[in-house]
Amino acid sequence: MADDPLIQLSTGFTSFATHDPGSWDAHLRRARLLDAAGVDRLAVSDHVVFGERMEEYGKPELGGRAGGSQPTGPDGHWLEPLTLLSVLAGMTTHIRLATNILIAALRRPVVLAKSTATLDVLSAGRLDLGVGVGWQREEYEAAGLDFQGRGRLLDHTLEVCRTLWREPRAAYHSDELSFTAIHMMPKPTAADGVPVWISGTVNPRVIRRLARFGTGWIPWGPDADDLPAAIRRMRQGLEDAGRDPAGLQVVGGLPVRRGDGGGIDLRHTIEAIPRLVESGATDLRFQLSLPDDDAQAADQVHALVAAFRAEVGRPGPEQV
Repeated sequence: MADDPLIQLSTGFTSFATHDPGSWDAHLRRARLLDAAGVDRLAVSDHVVFGERMEEYGKPELGGRAGGSQPTGPDGHWLEPLTLLSVLAGMTTHIRLATNILIAALRRPVVLAKSTATLDVLSAGRLDLGVGVGWQREEYEAAGLDFQGRGRLLDHTLEVCRTLWREPRAAYHSDELSFTAIHMMPKPTAADGVPVWISGTVNPRVIRRLARFGTGWIPWGPDADDLPAAIRRMRQGLEDAGRDPAGLQVVGGLPVRRGDGGGIDLRHTIEAIPRLVESGATDLRFQLSLPDDDAQAADQVHALVAAFRAEVGRPGPEQV
């Protein structure tokens, strides 16, 4: 494990509230705290609008998760993720800024290409664009888009973004859109464009999307629950599609165990890391409800990061 520099620690970052919190300052302070502690990546979620059939989140056939439920009702307050990450980019220095996931097809591709390239440049190349098709028909309908065609819409969006990110004089032709001699600057910091992480279960559509666009994979549903088997199937699928799976990053959930006093049980939390790494996970993602007191919250996160880095053989932030 000590020889693998790709093993990183990330966290889901709360960007929503059941009711109007009045101020989001406490959320923003958490981002500074995570950055200072040496967490590698934070990931924010996305909903543009809601309908009223919230129970459909629990239907895997629509893209939801069996037994799952949305954390808010239809009037929950959800911050737009790219806007939020732009604010966080100016408040942090090292932590990578990710979407998990952006429903990318809801945005016009040319505008998404521009906004993500801008955010990537202004954050010194810290953006990771996690994308998926989502589960809610009403979001597509409100955007004037066909929910049934959401997979193709996502592929089209990524095709246009990649073209504009990479080509100095861009041209693109498809059934949805055609243009020639188009210039878009600035380009993202990496020559290949903003890193794209594909979310989904192992199926032919997701495998094709990963093979074409993926820097990383965000397993979903039953594949997130049985990561070793899912990663084996994913790698075989990529090989069958003609792509070498070596180097593809994979998100794996790191459960945070609590002790009797309510604090983090570091020993039992860290015990899960070797199995996750052995399975092929490279981005170990934790969810942690932190105390309201900033000092106590900082102590918990610093302790978790230190224990993680000791386990995987990485130096602490102050040693880098």
